[in-house]
Amino acid sequence: MRYFPLHGHYETSLSALQLKKCYDIAPSRVKQYLQAEIDFVLKKISRKDVVLDLGCGYGRLIPYLSKKAKYIHGIDSSVPVLILAKEFLKNTQHHFLQHMDAVKLSFSANTMDVVLCLQNGISAFSSDQRALIKEAVRVTKPGGIAIFSTYSEKFWEHRLKWAEHQFKAGLVGELDHEKCKNGVIMCKDGVSASAINAKKFLELTRWLRGIKVIVKEVDDSCLFFIIRKSK
Repeated sequence: MRYFPLHGHYETSLSALQLKKCYDIAPSRVKQYLQAEIDFVLKKISRKDVVLDLGCGYGRLIPYLSKKAKYIHGIDSSVPVLILAKEFLKNTQHHFLQHMDAVKLSFSANTMDVVLCLQNGISAFSSDQRALIKEAVRVTKPGGIAIFSTYSEKFWEHRLKWAEHQFKAGLVGELDHEKCKNGVIMCKDGVSASAINAKKFLELTRWLRGIKVIVKEVDDSCLFFIIRKSK
């Protein structure tokens, strides 16, 4: 899920079953947002496509993707969540899971039709954002797309509500409401969750050549950045 971004926090407090619980307890409006994100992405995928899911977690997206794509590669930096993903996906075909850093992909250049970095991964991976984008574009085939998503500013109150649900479930620390602003959710233990806006994303991609970036908002909740790599 990558909701709270500090790598150590993800490897411990939000690891494996706790990570899955973050989604299970999501309020109805958040579940609508999650479905809207999936529905939008599925429209961009065809049966011939090989898809790379960056930060696949316990495999939440892969059953949906496997019904549309030819094959899915799921990578994640956390071994515990990949172990859970193996069990979660035991009846799902056409996928392969690997332990890998999203900014140091072992895939060759120009091998993926679609690269996905969803659920605010660009902020929540705690990686160099420019390096993350560069790697995603590197492995994307000419004519293919890399899709990044984050939260719309219109979804702010629902993000806060979701974070409160996670606190009450013992998954994250208590929110520091005085410091929760400008798209950043802050907990009293110092853990924070930010989101990137369109201006910042376009600044990060301006130096790349041979690409076209489209910004699309969906459901008043999802903000997508779609990078099309030139043929």
